[in-house]
Amino acid sequence: MTKLKIFLQMVDFGHTLFGLPFAYLGAFLAAGGVPSLHHLVWITLAMVSARTAALCLNRLIDRKIDQLNPRTSHWALAAGKLSIKKTWIAVLIFLILLFYSAAQLNKLCLQLAPLAVVILWIYSYTKRFTWWCHLILGIAIGAGTVGAWIAVTGVFDWQPLILGMAVACWIAGFDTMYACQDIDFDRQEKLFSIPARFGEKGALIFSAGFHLVTIILFIINGIILNLGYWYYAGVVFATIILIYEHIIVRPGDLSRVNLASFKINRYVGFIMFTTTIIDIMV
Repeated sequence: MTKLKIFLQMVDFGHTLFGLPFAYLGAFLAAGGVPSLHHLVWITLAMVSARTAALCLNRLIDRKIDQLNPRTSHWALAAGKLSIKKTWIAVLIFLILLFYSAAQLNKLCLQLAPLAVVILWIYSYTKRFTWWCHLILGIAIGAGTVGAWIAVTGVFDWQPLILGMAVACWIAGFDTMYACQDIDFDRQEKLFSIPARFGEKGALIFSAGFHLVTIILFIINGIILNLGYWYYAGVVFATIILIYEHIIVRPGDLSRVNLASFKINRYVGFIMFTTTIIDIMV
């Protein structure tokens, strides 16, 4: 039970709340209402499996880097609290669950599942060669929204790409903000990140820019899908939350970066999902 607790802390199951509401949103928008229970169950399992496998992969691939970073040296794998072999076994198990879930949805989901795995795998290496790693992380999570749409319709459409990119920019924005904590370490180890490349002030400008694009894409998504007032009410609330994040995190004061990046930020997905569902149903 102790090892299980440590494992759940490592994959930070609570952070699944970031991508899951937008995945559900893709499914509800594709269905034009409430998707079937079959779709919701297998979309949930696919998303949880993909994210858990991705977190395990990231911690395995970055284990030596995490050991050197004072901020992360106490993390489970870096501190030797979990077995590397058993963590790889967990990756295999959750990837099998991902492919099985995709197969239960439709043929196209199964065919695209390997692409999702490649994106998740590549992301863990991106900080070694590009400071666009934050956006690539966003794309990996935003792909879940597109995948949920395909899960319901069985075909590839361009419409969910707008919402998927909105999610990608939203993730990139708060990940860039969060990475400001590691500026000195990233520069020392010659790792790539927006904060390491442009400094704290430049990174927070990038973060605000990503979030501005997020709001613009939310609006475009509403126009394309002919959504109503409730949806745009959600966009307004999401905008207020994002503005507040950038008020409390400023150059020279990162004391509330965890509050902004994780605790406050998770409400964006929840609010957008809730107001959109009300809009669809009403």
